[in-house]
Amino acid sequence: MTIRCEIVSQDRTVFAGDVDIVVLPGAAGEMGILPKHAPVLTTLKYGIIKVRKGGREELFTVAGGVAEVQPDIVTVLADAAENVEEIDEARADAARQRAEEALTKGVPVDTDAYLAMEAALRKSNLRLDAVRRYRKGGGMRMPNSEN
Repeated sequence: MTIRCEIVSQDRTVFAGDVDIVVLPGAAGEMGILPKHAPVLTTLKYGIIKVRKGGREELFTVAGGVAEVQPDIVTVLADAAENVEEIDEARADAARQRAEEALTKGVPVDTDAYLAMEAALRKSNLRLDAVRRYRKGGGMRMPNSEN
């Protein structure tokens, strides 16, 4: 038995498929969603979404958003989402450096500008951490395995 999972960012569908389990970084903690789960609506924090089918696991960064869980489908509406395998590490590192430099120049008078810089730094750090933790030699590893 599987559950449908759809991860949608503001500009594209990042993932759509039938999976065995979806693990979400909910605002109150990590949530494992199996088929026939009770309906839930939750906000998402910055983190990793894990989807598993059989022995295969795919990982996605998510920078906030909401998830709606129904017994037969999980719909993630993400502020930003990306498959860990598609992250350009050099680009993410350059974005992190730009955000750090902007923040070291001092707090801007405009609160929105400061929050945007802070969000850019958090997103870049999330992307870099995901690449370094989960990408290994072009293949995925199970995060809690000893391999």
